[in-house]
Amino acid sequence: MQLAETVSGWGNMKREIVFLAMSGVALLLSIFDVQLFPWDMAWVAILLCGVPIIGGAIYGLATAFDVKADVLVSLALIASVIVGEIFAAGEIAFIMQLGAMLEELTVARARAGIEKLVQLTPRTARKLFHGKETVVDASDVSVGDILRVLPGETVPVDGIIITGHTSINQSVMTGESLPVDKEPGDDVTSGSVNQFGAFDMRAEKVGEDSSIQRMIRLVQSADAGKARIVGLADRWATWIVVIALAAAILTYLATQEILRSVTILVVFCPCALVLATPTAIMAAIGNATKHRFLVREGDALERLSHISRLAFDKTGTLTFGKPVVKHIRSIAENLSDELLYRYAASAESRSEHPLGKAVLQGYQEKYGNTFTEPEDFRMIPGRGIIAMLEGKQILAGNIQMLEQYHVEGIKTVSSAAAFVLSKGCTAIYLAVDGVASGFIALADTLRPDAQSVMHDIREAGASPVLLTGDHKAAAENIATALSMQEFHADCLPEDKLKFITQYQETNEKVCMIGDGINDAPALKKAYVGIAMGGIGSDIAVEAADIALVNDDIRELPHLLRLSKRMMRTIKGNLAFSMLLNFLAILLAMAGILNPVVGALVHNAGSLFVIVNSAFLLRWQG
Repeated sequence: MQLAETVSGWGNMKREIVFLAMSGVALLLSIFDVQLFPWDMAWVAILLCGVPIIGGAIYGLATAFDVKADVLVSLALIASVIVGEIFAAGEIAFIMQLGAMLEELTVARARAGIEKLVQLTPRTARKLFHGKETVVDASDVSVGDILRVLPGETVPVDGIIITGHTSINQSVMTGESLPVDKEPGDDVTSGSVNQFGAFDMRAEKVGEDSSIQRMIRLVQSADAGKARIVGLADRWATWIVVIALAAAILTYLATQEILRSVTILVVFCPCALVLATPTAIMAAIGNATKHRFLVREGDALERLSHISRLAFDKTGTLTFGKPVVKHIRSIAENLSDELLYRYAASAESRSEHPLGKAVLQGYQEKYGNTFTEPEDFRMIPGRGIIAMLEGKQILAGNIQMLEQYHVEGIKTVSSAAAFVLSKGCTAIYLAVDGVASGFIALADTLRPDAQSVMHDIREAGASPVLLTGDHKAAAENIATALSMQEFHADCLPEDKLKFITQYQETNEKVCMIGDGINDAPALKKAYVGIAMGGIGSDIAVEAADIALVNDDIRELPHLLRLSKRMMRTIKGNLAFSMLLNFLAILLAMAGILNPVVGALVHNAGSLFVIVNSAFLLRWQG
């Protein structure tokens, strides 16, 4: 269905371009009085561009008494044809259809994100019944069923682990890239990925109640209330039509000259008014493209100019989304920090866990390949690893692993790591031959430009706020580093949606900036959504109005300033076009302008609007 609509829309666009090209050529031939047929060539523009306008105006009036700018255009077209001013009618039709096509080019919409979300929904589950494992359709799972999830598989429904230890990638729901260790009694959500250990779980929420299905519904409904900005020409159309008709009728009654009345209708046509907004928007989009923004919704920049608050996701947006080693600390007298680091890197050299890979990479960047391959290696899912190295047993993992293997000195190493944990770091605890020997602290890395970007955003008139699925300590640490006055931690997709709704209910227009699947509902709900296009998920990009292609957040302040500059250009265009219209009306009333000259005045006004908008292409701010 969606593909058919897309193909149909593109087919209509190509037809409009062909009709406009033919009409433009016909008008040029008419100007130079080239007669290829026994009638004025401007009739081509009237038939190809004018008839659809008249048809749309009649339909709108007949079905909903919808008075738009095309009503006045239709009146001017018909009146010009009646009095024999064929070129004036063709020129009006051509300019109005050109403006309409520009608007269509700027308001293209995409819905593929929801389809991609649906594809994330697990299709099958391993159901255990009387000790036998059977693969069933995920939709057939009932509450209370016992399921088995193997390494690499997607959790089919929401539930609770009853046996087994593992690490779960929950980025689909929380946005955080680091896997979370799980054990019996912990909950798991549908759509998350089991990375290492097999486990059995009891189904708690299935079908439409599962987390992934709830998020799909959020994305589908989140933009239902997002206001769409109506073209200013259409917004003022009723008044324009009334004033134009009144002026034309009064002029005829006063002068008894129908040509003056027709000229008033021609010069009052909102040609420049119709072009004022789409030309400025397209020029601003061209400017944004040079700064690596892909503007996916035509009115996104117009909406962006009104926002008062920018809500940021943390991981992948303000940070790089990859853990790096921040601190190494040995608590053993005979073990230096460097030696502890080498033990950890050597032990983790066979690990597939993101934290283990980060330890090895950090060591290699600092000391090269001076680590030693372990003599024996074993991963304990949801806990850590055990390795034999140079005759020593190395344990690297969480506190639960140290407790499981009855390591000495757990309280001492735990106390030593308390400070880095309070700063939002994740700790890998290390034990050598059964004695707690130290820890390695890892954390995501803040983008180096983030602090200056926050300052520039405030200078541009918006307040930044942090919405993250990370825990409170990490969120608070980032917010403090960036001088952000407000932050919300432990946010699931519905939580981010809730906070944005609360802001917007108090008439604050919010721009959401994120990169993950979990950000998709918030990106849809926000007045404007900006996705990190480089590292962001396809679903986040599809849900957003704008995508930042190279993930360089330094460009965000420019985009904010550009949107405001664009609005000033639009208002300037509108003021000029209205002034020109009223001046032309006075001249038409006085009999100085005839329909053809009036149409040419419109050409000059439209050209001014296009040139003025074009300056946005090179604007730097």
